[in-house]
Amino acid sequence: MISRRDFFKGAGAVAVSTAAVSKAGAASLPEAVMVSSAETQVPEAPANGRHFNPVVTLNGWSLPWRMQHGVKEFHLVAEPVVRELAPGMKAHLWGYNGQSPGPTIEVVEGDRVRIFVTNKLPEHTSVHWHGLRVPNGMDGVTGLTQPGIAPGKTFVYEFTATRAGTFMYHPHADEMTQMAMGMMGFWVTHPKDYRQQAVDRDFVFLLSAYDIEPGSYKPKQNTMLDFNLWTFNSRVFPGIAGLNVRQGDKVRIRAGNLTMTNHPLHLHGHEFMVTGTDGGWVPSTARWPEVTTDLGVGQMRAIELIASEAGDWALHCHKSHHTMNAMGHNVPNMIGVDHQGIAEKINRIVPGYMTMGDKGGSMGGMQMPLPENTLPMMTGEGPFGGVEMGGMFTLLKVRADQKRGDYSDPGWYRHPAGTQAYEWTGEVPQLTREYRPGQGALPAKGSADVEVRVRKPSGHSGH
Repeated sequence: MISRRDFFKGAGAVAVSTAAVSKAGAASLPEAVMVSSAETQVPEAPANGRHFNPVVTLNGWSLPWRMQHGVKEFHLVAEPVVRELAPGMKAHLWGYNGQSPGPTIEVVEGDRVRIFVTNKLPEHTSVHWHGLRVPNGMDGVTGLTQPGIAPGKTFVYEFTATRAGTFMYHPHADEMTQMAMGMMGFWVTHPKDYRQQAVDRDFVFLLSAYDIEPGSYKPKQNTMLDFNLWTFNSRVFPGIAGLNVRQGDKVRIRAGNLTMTNHPLHLHGHEFMVTGTDGGWVPSTARWPEVTTDLGVGQMRAIELIASEAGDWALHCHKSHHTMNAMGHNVPNMIGVDHQGIAEKINRIVPGYMTMGDKGGSMGGMQMPLPENTLPMMTGEGPFGGVEMGGMFTLLKVRADQKRGDYSDPGWYRHPAGTQAYEWTGEVPQLTREYRPGQGALPAKGSADVEVRVRKPSGHSGH
């Protein structure tokens, strides 16, 4: 937990740009809070300013502020960081205040906000307030609305948070490099009346993607689509924190997508309502139920549900490649290939070689040596064995005895008797004939009188 006293620990002051900055704001520079831990930091209620219900950032934290003549002042530091993606792998990224993504900024609708941004990167940067209504000169587009923030310099952004909702911040300077290196953060503007849109638990996280070759530490910033690590808040399963809630809680999950592709987020065991977009709250009469919602590039979504069903429920991207780590995309399909005798011969040349892929992609309990700083492709142990997931995968843990406001991990769910799938040990009837509606019974498989008709495709050449 970060105390308010810790707000004044961290980076020292540097020269402040005077462009579009009030004299009162430039008179003193708040020092910056730094956090490097990947643990979820549950924020306390606001110590000053108007009350709001804080959000909980998965594997992250909310940035403290100081009140200065009625203005909320924050200090972001853009800098190289080391982020643990999951135990056993760290990445050398760029981020803010010791982490990637940077800390979540929380304000209240109508707040006057002043954000000091210090650049400790080797190149210029800026901050764009994605989805926020700000004066044009505060929009953060390098070369268009401001000069870049040079290394070692500090700029100040000042505006009024005029619209409640779910937003992001990220650079609009050398985006290919800076966003590929992890520069992004979450922004929440709470409604003036904290009772509006109120929920029991409010979670936030960003979607990002990296291409980090096995054994290396830095992402390849010029990758377009072939990423091998897909993350919630720059963490991959099993390193992603769970969403631990009390049964019956009204739960909100806010997600923003700053990858280069869409992500269909799917929740098991519950239906939810899509209640918010980056354009604002969806009117109650226009909300729709889903179990999967597609999150496009640059979009935000807020979904809400009643956590009525006890258990450990998966929350994940439904693109199967996005729930794996360190994927190799050029692996041939070896299913059904006879490896008899091959493994023995290869082992004479390459000791420790294991035959894989002939029966499918499951790794089972296989352990194999990996390059340094590399995660297994499918990992994570559950109460019944390997979960065989990675990447964008976590758990909504619903418990009747989880105390209000308690976000600690309750452990694995214990299924009541008669509510869990089990192995059938009785006789299994043999299928001897196939049946198709309207056609009656068909000849048994292998029968000589089965007529096979083949229709050659036409048109759409190459599809």
